[in-house]
Amino acid sequence: MKKIIYLGVILAIFACNENPVKEPKVLLDEETMENILFDVAVLQAAKANSPEVLQANNIDSKDYIYKKYKIDSATYHQNNRYYAGDVRKHKHLHKRVLARLEALAPKPKVENLENLNK
Repeated sequence: MKKIIYLGVILAIFACNENPVKEPKVLLDEETMENILFDVAVLQAAKANSPEVLQANNIDSKDYIYKKYKIDSATYHQNNRYYAGDVRKHKHLHKRVLARLEALAPKPKVENLENLNK
């Protein structure tokens, strides 16, 4: 029974150390993938909050990403899947994207905060 438990633990350790998704033929570097994820987040926010602006400018978010980064949908999805397969890299990417998004967010003005306390 102990041998089975040890074998299970060893297999679990080795299974968790390797990215289960094979590397795509066209591998985008982490910085490019971060930029893509950032742009996707901004476009999704724009689509949710002001879809008329995107429509007025004939911007389709998927086409915009593909043209800007000169990739196709398969390359995007393969790379997204590849980076998602490596939990540490994916978490690190999302932390950096979130930090960039927070830097874009408007800061509340001090006088507005003072009025809230009254």
